[in-house]
Amino acid sequence: MKIDLVAEGLLDRRRFSAWQGDTRKTIHTAVARAMRDTGKEMAERARSEMRAGFKVVKPKFLRSMHAKVFNRKAEEFPALYIGSKVPWLGIHERGGTIRGRMLVPLLPQHRRIGRKAFARVIDALMRSGNAFFIEKNGQQILMAENIAENAQPLARFRRAERERTGARRVRRGQEIPIAVLVRRVSLRKRFDLARSVRGDLPRLTAAIRKAMSKV
Repeated sequence: MKIDLVAEGLLDRRRFSAWQGDTRKTIHTAVARAMRDTGKEMAERARSEMRAGFKVVKPKFLRSMHAKVFNRKAEEFPALYIGSKVPWLGIHERGGTIRGRMLVPLLPQHRRIGRKAFARVIDALMRSGNAFFIEKNGQQILMAENIAENAQPLARFRRAERERTGARRVRRGQEIPIAVLVRRVSLRKRFDLARSVRGDLPRLTAAIRKAMSKV
């Protein structure tokens, strides 16, 4: 016996495929929006933990922690990324030891110098021939003379020397410490991004469910 079936409405394959595509697109957009809105709150809470774990000087460091939603591919589910562009932040999440010959600048308390700025200081001292090592208490210390030619590169190190010694000024020609040479540095765990994100997952799940319920 031959039976002919006529499909109508959603049973029509073409209409059903169109309905599937439209629904998938609506769900995709709703989920991405929920991730984007909740992700901003998650990134802000991660910044709060960064403030607690680090003595933050530059706001740019905190702003590096951000949220981003990847949703360009319609055939894939959206993905939420919470992270920072600062490359060395990872070791502060895990803790660990860095090995190698490293110069640690001897600066005034609670002062910092960027990697590139410190490299410029060392380059200026080397080019003028005003850089040499001494050994003190088993440590290799990079020294420089306080001369007019290097007045600008040495400014912050003169300030550090005044704070250490209590002297009102550093004499011309006086030798001042610039950095200590170390072969390894151990860093403790100061920041737990994974824990911060895990703590916010129930909030993210609720936001996605709410978005899905409106589709």
